[in-house]
Amino acid sequence: MRTTQPVGWAKARSAVPTTLRSAWARGACHRASRRLDPLALPTLRMALAVGAIVAASLRPAAAESVEEFYRGRTVIVAIGFSVGGGYDLYARLLARHLGKYIPGHPTVVAQNREGAGSQRLTLYLYNAAPRDGTVIGAFSRSMAVAPLIDHSPFDATKFTWLGSLSTDTSVCMTWHASGIKTFDDMLAKPFTVGGEGGGADPDAYALLLRNMFGAKLKLISGYPGTNEATLAMERGEVSGVCGLSWTTVKARHMDWVNGHQVNIPVQFGLEREPDLPDVPAVIDLVKTDEQAKMAKLILAGQAMARPIAGPPGIPADRKQALIAAFDAAVKDPELLADALRMQAEIRPVSAAKIDKLLAEIYATPQDIVAKAAKAIAN
Repeated sequence: MRTTQPVGWAKARSAVPTTLRSAWARGACHRASRRLDPLALPTLRMALAVGAIVAASLRPAAAESVEEFYRGRTVIVAIGFSVGGGYDLYARLLARHLGKYIPGHPTVVAQNREGAGSQRLTLYLYNAAPRDGTVIGAFSRSMAVAPLIDHSPFDATKFTWLGSLSTDTSVCMTWHASGIKTFDDMLAKPFTVGGEGGGADPDAYALLLRNMFGAKLKLISGYPGTNEATLAMERGEVSGVCGLSWTTVKARHMDWVNGHQVNIPVQFGLEREPDLPDVPAVIDLVKTDEQAKMAKLILAGQAMARPIAGPPGIPADRKQALIAAFDAAVKDPELLADALRMQAEIRPVSAAKIDKLLAEIYATPQDIVAKAAKAIAN
């Protein structure tokens, strides 16, 4: 039977002097060495040693385990918004607890990369971030549908989704002095709202109100995050902010709600928020089946309110390790205790559910997609 020679055999064999090669091939190297001039023996020994080294250097390296890869490394949780907002709060909460569940226990560091409603970070993850499992990110839930409705240059189905820390409902929140208290006021009185740019929730949901329902609003975009936009509302620069997560309101602004300093005229979600039974929901205000389909597409991201994803193409074993680490971290008693102290609700959504949701979203008929895109165009 013909046997396969080890990798590097040919190069190792070629390192042996020609006068010895035939003897080696016949399996008679020892006998041949006894017939050689003693001065040739060191050459033989050296040749054999060189051949062994060459063969060893060409032998495939053993596959590096996930634990070996992550040991001593740093994993970055990049955040597409400024410090202090809801996405920042949730991402930093995860970053504090994720490392203990990743094999090798790497250091996990949160870094803010705000810009264009988190589109800057989204494009970085998609195009430029290392694809080795050392960088993951937290960006706007609306980025999931942005390629469909505003032709953003990426495919959300290709990200390495780890999961979401929560589902959510968003709201419009207006300052008490703005004169906008109800949904009817939004249709009757001119007012301004703060936005972030790109396909961020505050921009998309404000434009949905204007273009689908006729709200008399003016969008002032460019704030780094909802934290800055709500401060602008408090200072009177804008009348309010639409697309503000209810979980963020509960964690950051319940003093405003309880003190009647703000109004909540409308909510955005596939289902009504139980805490807001008397606030009308956009999904209930639509007048046609077509509008209902458009609103469902635009609001689909609410089901993955605090998404965490990595770049496309992370090696399969590291991808599974990161997903498992996320699933374990969001059940960690210490993380849940931290969340309770911050009044941050944890209602996890698995990576598999996000993948399934996106597959359904990306199968939406093109005519509905086109009309939904028009509904949130500025």
